[in-house]
Amino acid sequence: MRKKLSFAIFSVVAILAIAVSPVAAITGNFVDDNEHPFVGLIVFYDEAGEFVGRCSGSLLSPTVFLTAGHCVGIEGAVSARVYFQQDAGVNYDPVTELDPVTGYPEYCAEGTLGTLCATSDEFYNFGYTGSVPNTGDAGIVILDQEIQLSEYGELPEEPGILDELATARGTQNIVFTVSGYGVTRITEEHDVHPNTSFRERLMAEATLVNLNSALNASYNFNTQGNGKDRGGTCSGDSGGPVFLGDFSSNLIVGITSFGWGNDMCRGTDYAFRVDQAEVLAWINSFLD
Repeated sequence: MRKKLSFAIFSVVAILAIAVSPVAAITGNFVDDNEHPFVGLIVFYDEAGEFVGRCSGSLLSPTVFLTAGHCVGIEGAVSARVYFQQDAGVNYDPVTELDPVTGYPEYCAEGTLGTLCATSDEFYNFGYTGSVPNTGDAGIVILDQEIQLSEYGELPEEPGILDELATARGTQNIVFTVSGYGVTRITEEHDVHPNTSFRERLMAEATLVNLNSALNASYNFNTQGNGKDRGGTCSGDSGGPVFLGDFSSNLIVGITSFGWGNDMCRGTDYAFRVDQAEVLAWINSFLD
């Protein structure tokens, strides 16, 4: 059943109460993501049209955009705009608070509405709870304009495709790819350097850590982005896809959901599993 979002209930703040941090941008050994044109930067606005938050997500069809439940549940959010440019906010000017090339986050640049940018006021929440392990952290945004692309994000054909990995040996060899527009570097309080956010679609490979821990319990899986040739997620990457496989994969098996153990985005990353039977059926109901 589709669950129309109640904005008063679902809030990012709920996650913070249990020491889980919603995540934002790709960190570590990342590269520009020109492989997944369907991964977009979504910006949310309140009734007055004021910016209230941003996340990442994946277009599954010309109008169906998959993101996190805690993203569509940002308090006060009633409308959204999605940018699909790889460098959607890279020219952002902190003085004008605007990217003059793409219009981020205030408008769709001339000629991009319905091609590289779309609006929406229709959100659905799978049932985000803000508590682990069953966070219910999946959300759908229905775009007002169709975005026609040569490829879209793909879902598993059958549920449970990650189950066999729960008992597999050598999980460090199981590769996932994360993609998003989040913060790339978070600094210590005493560091003179500011936090770094390119507002640019980046991707990195990560390796599987666990599917069975108390924080997972078949609802989530966690990956490690630290180490040679690896990268993780941080603030702003929430809602972005976690692909099974290397950079060439379009198969979405998880939604970037939360981080654990390190406010500097150097801990482990958790994704909400989309291969759960109920979740997969709910997402597919928007594609029928």
